[in-house]
Amino acid sequence: MIILINPNSTQAMTQAMLATARQTVPTAHFEGWTSHDGPPAIQGAEDGDAATEPLLRLVRQASDEGASAIIIGCFDDTALSRARALAACPVIGIGQAAYHVASLAADRFSVVTTLPVSVPILEANIEAYGLGGQLGRVRASNVPVLALETDAEAATQQVIAEIIAAEAEDQVQAVVLGCGGMVGIAEQAHGRTSLRLIDGVRAAAHIASTF
Repeated sequence: MIILINPNSTQAMTQAMLATARQTVPTAHFEGWTSHDGPPAIQGAEDGDAATEPLLRLVRQASDEGASAIIIGCFDDTALSRARALAACPVIGIGQAAYHVASLAADRFSVVTTLPVSVPILEANIEAYGLGGQLGRVRASNVPVLALETDAEAATQQVIAEIIAAEAEDQVQAVVLGCGGMVGIAEQAHGRTSLRLIDGVRAAAHIASTF
């Protein structure tokens, strides 16, 4: 049993990530949990701090219930180190998974995320994972996290425009889709870019299924 925990309280986002994980590895058993005591979206360090303790309670519960792996469904990899210290099983962040897959798929990659407030967090994580040398740029699309649910068409087109800009400007071969709410964008961008688009939920699902 692989438990995907959404650290924010937006149930629709949990369901979208869960559906993606199940479609990606249909032979694995995934469950999706929502942190109902977390903020509606995680945009920057303040939201990450607010999400941490409710998330860690769910991590402890998932571990106690015998999860084979836990996926943290936030691209900030919220409280990932603390979660690992609590759990008896592997804990994987969707950001962490995507960056490592991108580093295997391309010599250089960029990240397209939501708002500028998330950029320094993602940059620091990439450096901490030892992948800074392969990073082109972390780009903000200026799309709020919740707009990916509430105004999906406009938000998707804005993210795709930023992907196309990365292809033109960053000298990269891949782009990481830097939000859990972007799970549908790779399909929408088909035919509009030659870059490899890396989705963190899919990457984490593949990795988690090996444990």
